[in-house]
Amino acid sequence: MLKFRLNTLSALPLLGATVLLSACAPQPVAPAAQSPQTPQQAVHPAWPKLSPARKADPQLEARIGSILKTLTPAQKVAQIIQPDIRWMSVDDMRQYGFGSYLNGGGAFPGDNKAATAAQWLALAEQMYQAGLDASLDGAAIPPLWGTDAVHGHNNVRGATVFPHNIGLGASGNAELVEAIGRATAAEVAATGIQWIFAPTVAVARDDRWGRSYESYSEDPALVRLLGAALVRGIQGDVQSTNWLQGPARLATAKHYLGDGGTAGGRDQGNTTLDEAELVRLHAQGYLSTLDAGVQTVMASFNSIHGSKMHGNRYLLTDVLKQQLGFDGIVVGDWNGHGQLPGCSNQRCAAAINAGIDIIMVPEDWKAMYQNTLAQAEAGEISKARLDDAVRRILRVKLRSGVFEHSPAQIAGAGDQQLIGHPAHQALARDAVRQSLVLLKNNAGLLPLPPKLRVLVTGDGADSIPKQSGGWTVSWQGTGTSNADFPQGRTIYSGIAAQVKAAGGQTELSADGHYQQKPDVAIVVIGENPYAEFDGDVASLDYQAGQNQDEALLKRLKADGIKVVTVFLSGRPLWVNPELNASDAFVAAWLPGTAGDAVAELLFRKPDGTVQADFRGKLPFSWPKTPDSLPLNAGDAASADKVLFSLGYGLRYQPEAAGAAPGLLAQQDLPQLDETSMASVKASSQLALFERRPAAGLHLQLLGADAVATEVTANKAATTDGSLLLSAVNWQKQEDALALHWQQGGAMLQLHSSDPLDLSRYGQLVFDLKWQQAPAQAVTLAMSCGSGCGGQLDLSPLLAAKAAGQWQKITVDLSCFAKAGAALNHLYQPFVLQSEGRVALSLANIRVTPATAAADISCAGD
Repeated sequence: MLKFRLNTLSALPLLGATVLLSACAPQPVAPAAQSPQTPQQAVHPAWPKLSPARKADPQLEARIGSILKTLTPAQKVAQIIQPDIRWMSVDDMRQYGFGSYLNGGGAFPGDNKAATAAQWLALAEQMYQAGLDASLDGAAIPPLWGTDAVHGHNNVRGATVFPHNIGLGASGNAELVEAIGRATAAEVAATGIQWIFAPTVAVARDDRWGRSYESYSEDPALVRLLGAALVRGIQGDVQSTNWLQGPARLATAKHYLGDGGTAGGRDQGNTTLDEAELVRLHAQGYLSTLDAGVQTVMASFNSIHGSKMHGNRYLLTDVLKQQLGFDGIVVGDWNGHGQLPGCSNQRCAAAINAGIDIIMVPEDWKAMYQNTLAQAEAGEISKARLDDAVRRILRVKLRSGVFEHSPAQIAGAGDQQLIGHPAHQALARDAVRQSLVLLKNNAGLLPLPPKLRVLVTGDGADSIPKQSGGWTVSWQGTGTSNADFPQGRTIYSGIAAQVKAAGGQTELSADGHYQQKPDVAIVVIGENPYAEFDGDVASLDYQAGQNQDEALLKRLKADGIKVVTVFLSGRPLWVNPELNASDAFVAAWLPGTAGDAVAELLFRKPDGTVQADFRGKLPFSWPKTPDSLPLNAGDAASADKVLFSLGYGLRYQPEAAGAAPGLLAQQDLPQLDETSMASVKASSQLALFERRPAAGLHLQLLGADAVATEVTANKAATTDGSLLLSAVNWQKQEDALALHWQQGGAMLQLHSSDPLDLSRYGQLVFDLKWQQAPAQAVTLAMSCGSGCGGQLDLSPLLAAKAAGQWQKITVDLSCFAKAGAALNHLYQPFVLQSEGRVALSLANIRVTPATAAADISCAGD
């Protein structure tokens, strides 16, 4: 399974018994509201009630009020309009006083792709001073500049380009992602830009989606973890005094909501999940980034049950702003307002009334400004709604210090040395090392001895644009060459350096033909760059009827050459023919400009020792067939479609504690042939509680009053005295718990602040002893969040088994799933409750594969 640190999020309340044990009832999300007078809609109970991560500052709020009182309707409307630098000028800023502006993918100062940090800064400073100039528009409010720095400052020539999110998801490393956020913020600050449109916290559930590589994982728990980490890196610690100060920038959680769950993986399509599932799968990254203090949220292009998100007042206002306590800015996406019924790119009161605070209108900003002003003056947009939008914009500006410091006054502003700084490049190399996933390594071919004759081939071997993917210099990542990345290094360059240092030889060949027969061929192939809807595909077949890469691999194999394939892609794809034609196969995702780091995992050191081991684990399930859809861990429909499971990844050395170091034997690896592709099986056992909770879990008692008490000593009790706990001896000292229910309704539970994925296991097993059969129901439950979970009554089993001695109790996990629990998203993987007085002793809670008949089985139900 994936290994990552579980962070406690105070935003998630403990769930009471009646809620956590109820089944998930399908309920569609409310359609978009069109009227600004629409009353608040009742919010689905699956949504937690949150407060802003940063408490309101009375002095700051008073300052906002003072500024707001001075603004005319025209000045207020200007604050909510966001043009693109390609279609507006410094003079336009001086005349209208826009609240913000952006550079979309492929937009540069002066349309100069090679613009330096100083040139970017010069435009930022000019725009800032024009915003403060009140001579034409009458207002002196500094603007914010936003940019899509989604894997580093990827619009700027020479910047450090980190692996796309899918690769960072493979690393599972929150500390790494936070460091990348800090490095990105520093490079963005050097160009004078204040606002980063990242992180993307979409949970891609259909890999045909063209934005799958912008998703950390199909697993919402991993998205939740890493999204919050990037926000902390970009903005700083929300509770610290230096939050949003210095080189820290504003972050954006996007795209709200459900963009990764559209039917067929269609970009800007329709998501039709019931609301509890929408929260469970697609809201987790927003809950964690809000907890981390994210200051802006970007609305999504997609629809929810046919209602476009840019006009969905229920989700934008009732849920996000009121239920979740978000007090920052909701920004629209590129002309997303124009897709609403009755709207156009030039006119759309419905989006503003629904809760969009800033309209991203790149080209048609002048007409949008004029029409919005007319609508505000006519009452089509209420004064209260317009004031709320401007108040939020001013709040974020004041918090970020933009009133006090111009772009040029930030330390490092205009410093070209910060663009692609050596420390950032070193971080990028580390990110690449941690993101690569080894899928196949027959006969322990890897790591290679470097003193070899090595052929390097494939169209990705010497191409930084291909290894970087979309959203790199240009929007689609196309139209660039290696020369556009002066700090970049190709995969070939790293291989050549490794081999040369050891006295070997390399030959680079685009088509795989060679001058002298090599000892090994490293073939770098994969997807060409794309972004957004241009990346949507109809199937997961890698070459979709074309077989040039397969033919290249087979030709090399036919020549008796060992073949290592390095696969570049923004998603898992069906590559069985390529896997079969390779001796070793590495999923490298889209590693960015530090392609040379790939070689560190492919080769040994010159002295023969392992240089670097693989650490990456699949953040997405890998397909067994081209039509393996849907393909997500925990979905019953996906079970027989998976070739490599979520969390799979080979290593050179075993991971088990205390295991002898050395190369894994060939028989320990999946054997891949033309007819049978082996899938990864679950670990033999995962302990949840052995004398103490497993890392990341908390043992808690909840009384009939639903107040939680954390168990941190060998004795504990609920606040109402309804349940008493003490540690007792069974096989070892204090290796069991004695539980005494004084009255019904109390419970013991294992709780995780971040959801756990137990979907790859078959049974829940624990040891239990009771002196006599209980007179009332004793229930065992698993909870996946508010309104999501399942329970079973243990009383019949306890009556049938012998009392007075320890018994191993085995329950098929499918029973909980059939009762309504999402096994891949559990907050409470073990809940024990009694409806009356009873005494039980409990030990050793674990999940295991289904290796034997269970005491409670739901087969055939």
